[in-house]
Amino acid sequence: MSVRKLKPITPGQRFRVVNEFDAITTDKPEKSLLVPYKKSGGRNNSGKMTMRYMGGGHKQKYRVIDFKREKDNIPATIKSIEYDPHRTAFIALVYYADGEKRYIIAQAGLEVGQTILSGDEAKPNVGNAMKLGKMPLGSTVSCVELRPGHGAQIVRSAGTFAQLVAKEGKYVILRLPSGESRMILAECKATIGVVSNSDHQLIVSGKAGRSRWLGRRPRTRPVVMNPVDHPMGGGEGRASGGHPRSRNGVPAKGFRTRSKTKASNKHIVERRKK
Repeated sequence: MSVRKLKPITPGQRFRVVNEFDAITTDKPEKSLLVPYKKSGGRNNSGKMTMRYMGGGHKQKYRVIDFKREKDNIPATIKSIEYDPHRTAFIALVYYADGEKRYIIAQAGLEVGQTILSGDEAKPNVGNAMKLGKMPLGSTVSCVELRPGHGAQIVRSAGTFAQLVAKEGKYVILRLPSGESRMILAECKATIGVVSNSDHQLIVSGKAGRSRWLGRRPRTRPVVMNPVDHPMGGGEGRASGGHPRSRNGVPAKGFRTRSKTKASNKHIVERRKK
């Protein structure tokens, strides 16, 4: 993966940094794995705006992703690496030996023609999915389940990975991208390797219109609002706004909002760094 900085021939391209997409092998998605994607514009069923700063954007279709990887011990061949407008990572189209086609999250290093496998017979190679308890210590993993059979829920965005640091009985301990160390059942599945498109964080849109294409409307800063609209609003001139907090008054930037009675607290070995 690599990025490219454009020449400043227009104001919108002056600071723009684009993805080279040199890992992408096709621009035509698999039609059988596409479903319509209807946008709400932030409105509920009665037409009232319940979420602000949403609306517009380019028309898209959703790619159905196989997060469960439950076709165990059936080899699959990578047919293409594709772009997905609904996520930061790239996706891979795989053909299983029984003829079924599926999309999966692509790991860095996956190539067209490569064979991948999931299940107990899989080896700890990039792209293979297996139970965490079967993986060697120190493995770099992604697309991790939190409950067996529920499908990958964490470590799915571009360039992220977790590391298997210990095994304790029916649990394993993973060091997550946030720095948190967490106990996860050894029966949960994960995929070997780092999620693709690690250069996503280097991309610079260059202009406000590109956010509109993504369905993001302009966001108003709380400090320029009136007191009736936000706790940080009001004041004479360029007032700072006081302590940072949400529209409902919940403190931000350092204030911990996680419930002390949450059931999964017992699985956290070490909290993420502040």
